[in-house]
Amino acid sequence: MSVVVIGAGLAGCEAAYFLAEHDLSVVLLEMKPKKFTPAHSSPAFCELVCSNSLKSDDVYGNACGLLKEEMRRLGSLTMKAAEYARVPAGGALAVDREKFSAFVTDAIKTHPHIRICEEEAEKLPASGIVATGPLTSDPLAEDIRRRFGVLHFYDASAPIVSAASVDMGMAFSSDRYGKGTGDYLNCPMTKEEYLAFVAALSSAERTLLREFEKGDVFEGCMPVEVMAARGTDTLRFGPFKPVGLEWQGRRPYAVLQLRRENAEGTSYGLVGCQTNLKFSEQKRVFSLIPALRHAEFERYGVMHRNTFLDSPRCLNADFSSRDGRDLFFAGQMTGVEGYVESAASGLICGYHVLRRALGKETVVPPATTVLGALSRYIAAPNRDFQPMNANYGILAGGFEDVRDKRERRRLLAERALTEIESYRASLEL
Repeated sequence: MSVVVIGAGLAGCEAAYFLAEHDLSVVLLEMKPKKFTPAHSSPAFCELVCSNSLKSDDVYGNACGLLKEEMRRLGSLTMKAAEYARVPAGGALAVDREKFSAFVTDAIKTHPHIRICEEEAEKLPASGIVATGPLTSDPLAEDIRRRFGVLHFYDASAPIVSAASVDMGMAFSSDRYGKGTGDYLNCPMTKEEYLAFVAALSSAERTLLREFEKGDVFEGCMPVEVMAARGTDTLRFGPFKPVGLEWQGRRPYAVLQLRRENAEGTSYGLVGCQTNLKFSEQKRVFSLIPALRHAEFERYGVMHRNTFLDSPRCLNADFSSRDGRDLFFAGQMTGVEGYVESAASGLICGYHVLRRALGKETVVPPATTVLGALSRYIAAPNRDFQPMNANYGILAGGFEDVRDKRERRRLLAERALTEIESYRASLEL
């Protein structure tokens, strides 16, 4: 049996690799390098566009950290690649983008059970996995729209600067509360400097202004200028918060953090600074931050439209189509939001398609696991369906009598990992 997988992003590669590892023949369709989306530029697979961070790696205190551990125990290719390409990032799991992508690309291209077709899919297949992402090319997007309808929102990425161009006399290495090994560069600001920056940011010229005025911006990737417009202190209590940091013997008024983009430490991304400003305005405004006054921008922030299905109407909890159970969808187009969540959906799609190929019924992970909770979220009735990150709010309840939040999360994590191990064992794959 041969399984068609469309799209060689995080979800598509996870699904293809899992199926191939279980001896199914996979045909992976990917339109790169013949054609690129507006946000992609590398011919390699699993190109990380918005950020190089896979968020917290705290298994027992963070839902995304827990999801990553669930994926590791299910044999995730993304997690193997992330460990290989890891760069220091305090308590977060961040990667060297090029090494990460190269690892996945090599694993896919050298696998004996995967055949790669460099062509654009223009129609939905009768069966297989569609994992073409939020920037699905127009012909296929139109075919999906005719059959299912779609929703969309706007997403943004942050600028990247050269490490050598950061004024180290106005920056310091430290992680919040001393966690990590000094993996972040911190750019402190006085009250006057912060207010001048916010004023410039709020009045700077943007692109696609009309689209943003419609309000179709995902909260998880809110452009920094939109946050600044919500109030003078919004950034200072958000991505620019100075808590847990100290410089010259006291807490700064506000701090911009820079996170390493590659293993060599030659490039740094501006944390929390997703933006839709024109490129010239990005250079002008961010250069008002003292440590970045001579910054050389290796990449400016960009914004693009993300498309996703009205999944509660279209999909089952096993990510199969309600009107054709041999057709599966995976990744951000299903309404899971984030690199890790997208990869996780591809991994579980691989499990479901394998069981279907073996003549067995699909089995959704328990609701007490993050993977199971996300699976149920995308299929549950919801009149105002919006993309969802991994979080404790969607997990099945339990331990409500435990008042200490950290302890309750530890108990939830232990239960989830026990359940995911039992789930894996019960599938007998």
